[in-house]
Amino acid sequence: MIRSVNRTGVLMMALILTGCVVKQQQPAPVEPTQPVEPTQPVPAPEPIPQPQPIPQPPKLKTINWDASVQPLVAQMLNAAGPEAGSVLLVDRIKNSTNGALQSEKATDSIQNALNNNGKYTLVSSDQITQAKQTLGLPADDSLNSRSKAIGLARYLNAQYVLYSNAQGDVKTPTLQMQLMLVQTGEIIWSGNGVAQN
Repeated sequence: MIRSVNRTGVLMMALILTGCVVKQQQPAPVEPTQPVEPTQPVPAPEPIPQPQPIPQPPKLKTINWDASVQPLVAQMLNAAGPEAGSVLLVDRIKNSTNGALQSEKATDSIQNALNNNGKYTLVSSDQITQAKQTLGLPADDSLNSRSKAIGLARYLNAQYVLYSNAQGDVKTPTLQMQLMLVQTGEIIWSGNGVAQN
């Protein structure tokens, strides 16, 4: 009986074992691997530029118009000629230099040098501006000429006109002044000088 139990037990075991399906583990699916690229060196960060000092602009040489025109105006006033109280128009200085010139400052300096001179009564800047507008001339007319200056002086009933011209190098221009009789256009005085810095 023990033998038969043993046999029966072994048989049962054999049946159980044969009836059991052994599950085999399937290997995990293998994904295709991508070729590994060689690692590139990480670029070093660009250095942060340090702020550079801002260069100073070149110092512009300015012309001392008052000192430049005073000697010429003094020469003109010492020249014999007009009666006291004659009306004088100071025309805007003409720029014949090789650059931009502060024509307005130069003209103002000439007018200031002639203020209270005892010989001439000056046509005011406002009168000149109004007359130029009436005649259709721009206030900052850079194409001024002797004939325009004389025409403007006639319109304003001036007896004399002072025509000025700056020429040569803009840094040290040569100044030329001419005092003209409006009625005839005759130049009754002329003077030259170099502008001073």
